[in-house]
Amino acid sequence: MDLSFYKGKKVLITGHTGFKGSWLCRILVNSGAQVTGYALKPPTTPDLFSMSGVEGHIESVIGDIRDLEHLKQVFESAQPEIVFHLAAQPLVRDSYKNPVYTYETNVMGTVNICECVRLNPCVKSFLNVTTDKVYENREWCWGYREDEPLDGYDPYSNSKSCSELVTHSYINSFFNNMEVAVSTARAGNVIGGGDFAANRIVPDCVRAAMENNKIIVRNPYSTRPYQHVLEPLAAYLMIAMKQYSDKKYAGFYNVGPDECDCVTTGRLVEMFCLKWGSGLSWENHSDGGPHEANFLKLDCSRLKTVFGWQPRWNFETAIEKAVEWTKVYAAGGDVAACMDQEIKEFFEG
Repeated sequence: MDLSFYKGKKVLITGHTGFKGSWLCRILVNSGAQVTGYALKPPTTPDLFSMSGVEGHIESVIGDIRDLEHLKQVFESAQPEIVFHLAAQPLVRDSYKNPVYTYETNVMGTVNICECVRLNPCVKSFLNVTTDKVYENREWCWGYREDEPLDGYDPYSNSKSCSELVTHSYINSFFNNMEVAVSTARAGNVIGGGDFAANRIVPDCVRAAMENNKIIVRNPYSTRPYQHVLEPLAAYLMIAMKQYSDKKYAGFYNVGPDECDCVTTGRLVEMFCLKWGSGLSWENHSDGGPHEANFLKLDCSRLKTVFGWQPRWNFETAIEKAVEWTKVYAAGGDVAACMDQEIKEFFEG
């Protein structure tokens, strides 16, 4: 895709201080967009946002997506043409610990962003980013399609199902009668350099590798649609760009890898150990934690048919790039330059 479309465009990103948000900011800054970010302070220490070098090149607003009045003020000031909604409580295990906060953030946060889009006719393209876990998971072996029932099991997944339904209601009630195109994107599990979150498998691998420990794996037999973080971000940018010019592209889209790259967590960890080297190994330590789906795949036929989209980096390359970034970070190197190189390889290679 031609990222020059974004040069000079006014873009607002919620959740810009997170893992995906930081990568998205870097892409858009490099493309010459006028970026405004709205999010809480970076959720981890260390954090990718501080390392990415974008803070001085965007309008970064620290705020809570649950604060409608503050969000309205930011919209009125920024007058965005394009909005990416990434802000969320994104972790399944944390949603069991704090379900109320999860629902407040993921459901009412979506209501608030939809309300701001409704009140600001400057917005021409709006994308709500949800998750592959929005579907009623029946543990079957084929990929879920966009018309499958939405009924996530745990509070995180269910709150994201509700986020989808909120968006659908706003489309039917308001957006269909406005000059704004609205889509949702249901993305698979993302991996890549700079993710420092707790209770995610690649960050767990990174921490163990850097401390010369064995990797502890809770669910080695769980199958997930793993993809490099640049894969869904490229799809988000493509959807937002296409629907900006033509509302016929607005819709609901799965964003995930090809079926051959839907792998077990155990295989992912084995590949990480292989790419890292230094005798890194792992152990199966099932901790009997809260329910999580064992088998999850996405059918991305719609995205491929509508846009001619194809994944660029396979599972092995995704792990290789995550290790590449991490080794630059571990050596005290220029991680922002590494991000730029990977972005260039992905979009131009």
